[in-house]
Amino acid sequence: MNLIYETDRLILKVLRPEDAPKVLSFYQKNKDIFEMYEAARPENFYTLKYQKSLLLCEYNYTLQLSAVRFYAFLKENPTQIIGTVCFRDIVHSIYETCEVGYKFDPDFWHQGYATETLLEGIEIMFDDLKLHRIEACVMPKNLPSIRLLESLYFKREGLLRQNALINGQWEDHYLYSLIHP
Repeated sequence: MNLIYETDRLILKVLRPEDAPKVLSFYQKNKDIFEMYEAARPENFYTLKYQKSLLLCEYNYTLQLSAVRFYAFLKENPTQIIGTVCFRDIVHSIYETCEVGYKFDPDFWHQGYATETLLEGIEIMFDDLKLHRIEACVMPKNLPSIRLLESLYFKREGLLRQNALINGQWEDHYLYSLIHP
């Protein structure tokens, strides 16, 4: 597996601690939208120190092939992060599975960038890491994410009741999966 991939319009990269200013800017800009769908952040999440530490941790997970986070950049502007996709909880042995999560700057929604990023990531997981199954959890009210998953042929398997604590409330999530063809 490589640390940098290219699609028709995008560059996907595993970032390192020195990229923390870009990552912090991405999270600060999109704080309100991201926090609607994610667990509470540590108090120091929006600091350079925290982001450097997180990037080092994520980089080490990538080297161990236990999780991989790609940050998406436009080829025409390779310094601004437009989104990210993370394949986490990578398990081999009898499972050959992982879970995917993603988030994109709303300025780049409805332009096919999330689809392009996920397609490349899925190909990497299936072809390079030889996984068999990719799972995704999505809140029932997150209709754009549901449409994205279903457009990529993820199948809804069921409802995970009170699955995650989001903004102080236990939220249900649909469980989706994609099986390697």
